[in-house]
Amino acid sequence: MAPGRTRPGPGARPAGSGLRHRGDRPAGAHRGDGQNRAVSVHEITDPDDVRIADYRALTDVELRTRWEPPHGLFIAEGELVLRRALRAGYPARSYLVDAKRVDQLADLDTGDAPVYAATPDVLEKATGFHVHRGVLASFHRKPLPTAAEVLAAARRVVVLEDINNHTNLGAIFRGAAALGIDAVLLSPSCADPLYRRSVRVSMGEVFAVPYAKLDRWPVGLDEVRAAGFTVLAMTPAADAVPVQRLTPAQRARAALLLGAEGPGLTGAAQAASDVRVVIPMRRGVDSLNVAAAAAVAFWELGRDDPVDG
Repeated sequence: MAPGRTRPGPGARPAGSGLRHRGDRPAGAHRGDGQNRAVSVHEITDPDDVRIADYRALTDVELRTRWEPPHGLFIAEGELVLRRALRAGYPARSYLVDAKRVDQLADLDTGDAPVYAATPDVLEKATGFHVHRGVLASFHRKPLPTAAEVLAAARRVVVLEDINNHTNLGAIFRGAAALGIDAVLLSPSCADPLYRRSVRVSMGEVFAVPYAKLDRWPVGLDEVRAAGFTVLAMTPAADAVPVQRLTPAQRARAALLLGAEGPGLTGAAQAASDVRVVIPMRRGVDSLNVAAAAAVAFWELGRDDPVDG
């Protein structure tokens, strides 16, 4: 870091937002799209440049957790993911790309969000990892809906207790989007769905599935039940009902309750549920990874849904 320069923490608003500095270079238009235009780029040569403070130390989970939600931002990694964030209505704060990949943004209306470009070496030093997808973006968060709002618009939901592994959380969101789950409800101890790894693993599907928090736990399950849902607690217990044997009434408005990898659901959460259910196992296997179990149960609950084209 240069003498006399202070290094801002993650969450600082990038300086120069919306400005076009002398020396910025327009990127050539990306071929194949009639809406392409030149992208004005701010070149970054110093990994400690204050303008890219949002992207500092992206592999430090504790630091990012302290900074991102309180400062109302999240980081998207990869072109597909950032495009899905934009389609979902999240406002971009800035973009940070490998200088060789700037043309990938040529068809985007970047508005007031500055586009920063750097070499892979500078990107790695700033972020703490090799940015092999070559494209990052910082976004403003949107206000979360309430649990009541989410439940009112849903027919089938998943409720997560203590899912604090970002990879599992992202995979559950992706399965929910693919297999007919209308919303996700989170206990207070769940990980942040908009943490970079969750967003990446979900392939941006965290933007497609509404989610909300149940701040009171496990009594918040009473709100789910009052909205007309049957709370189905997933457990490997021997006396649990096989998921394929649920009655039509139990399936009609199902709230599937899943616990953390390893410990599973707490006793309090199971006691607050309506029915305990299990995925029958073979060859002595006692359980599946929570994201895999979620996908199996999602498919089973929606097996009679009309098949879209």
